[in-house]
Amino acid sequence: MISPFLRLALVLGLLSAIGPFAIDMYLPALPAIGNTLVADVGAVQMSLTAFFAAVSVSQLVYGPASDLFGRKKPLYFGMALFTLASIGCALAPNIGTLVAFRFVQGLGAGAAMTVPRAVVRDVHTGNDAARLMSLLMLVFSVSPILAPLVGSFVVEAFGWRGIFWFVTGAGVAGLALLAFVLQETRPPAERAGSTWRGSLSAYGQLMRDRHFLGLTFIGAFGLASFFVYLANSSFVMINHYGLSPREYSFAFSINAVSFIGVSQLTGWFAKRFGLRRTVRGAVLGFTVTMTLLLVLFTAGVDRFDVLAGLLFVGFGFLGLVIPATSVLALEDHGDIAGVASALMGTLQLVTGAVVMGFTGLFLDGTAFPMVAGITLCAVMSMAFTQATLGAPGRLAAAH
Repeated sequence: MISPFLRLALVLGLLSAIGPFAIDMYLPALPAIGNTLVADVGAVQMSLTAFFAAVSVSQLVYGPASDLFGRKKPLYFGMALFTLASIGCALAPNIGTLVAFRFVQGLGAGAAMTVPRAVVRDVHTGNDAARLMSLLMLVFSVSPILAPLVGSFVVEAFGWRGIFWFVTGAGVAGLALLAFVLQETRPPAERAGSTWRGSLSAYGQLMRDRHFLGLTFIGAFGLASFFVYLANSSFVMINHYGLSPREYSFAFSINAVSFIGVSQLTGWFAKRFGLRRTVRGAVLGFTVTMTLLLVLFTAGVDRFDVLAGLLFVGFGFLGLVIPATSVLALEDHGDIAGVASALMGTLQLVTGAVVMGFTGLFLDGTAFPMVAGITLCAVMSMAFTQATLGAPGRLAAAH
């Protein structure tokens, strides 16, 4: 029998994964979408950017709404909108329509990418929260392992439109989980003091909280490095290195396996060394690994095995950074967990979108711009780690 702790992690992970699944599953199809809709690489990548932009904007609404109305109602609305928009994507006749429906799809997905973090804060703090967050990420991270592989099979069998029909089914499954499994974790008594005006005030309070912002941006640049990989890896590995869509799916999944496996050690590291030292060590390892990768490519070592191997190591370190910084950022904000989760998610996705756009300016058909973008993110994450966790402060209690 599944324990309540594991069941909650499973449900929240599945809900959180629906949005990323809509990204990862169609990555192997990006070149095919461009060919079918007669669109260049930049236009096809705009469908990714539109999704990220919509999620970023929508989180700012879903967070306060989950504080005011409970966690489940915003999730119902978001999942319904996501499902309807997925149907629109499947029927899109041109790239402009696809981008528009991807934006609407992102507006819906924002709920499932915001509210679950607030639910974690509702029920746990400290090491227990880190353990739950890492278990949530275990389920959540199944997406980048299975989605590209499933996507490659679906594309071969039904074309790229079949992917969005599959995602529509995932949206329906998310609605079923909400209706029959997930319990409300913010009862009416806790919502009584929440107002829209109070939420705006809370956003202002958080924007002045250097500790919260520092932790948020440590995770933001860590996630941005993965976004750079998301946006460019299919073109680099399929067009530059000559991998088939299915081979690319396996290569993509290997990095997700590293991320997942190491993330499950977050609770152990937090208990053994404290969350603060865990983040510092993981960010250092990530930065050193990515810097080595950039040095090798700058020296002319343009090899797929070198790229895959060092990304595997680097994203493993990143698996410790994301859950630990999320727990620490929300630790002191239980009464406004929805708002804090929303602002954290928005800032992180906006950072990812900006970095993706910036990296896209330097695309030349090789892996070098992608490697440089990932390394830049690692260095920025290290800079924020030094500024936020470099001296004793509020995180001393996290040891």
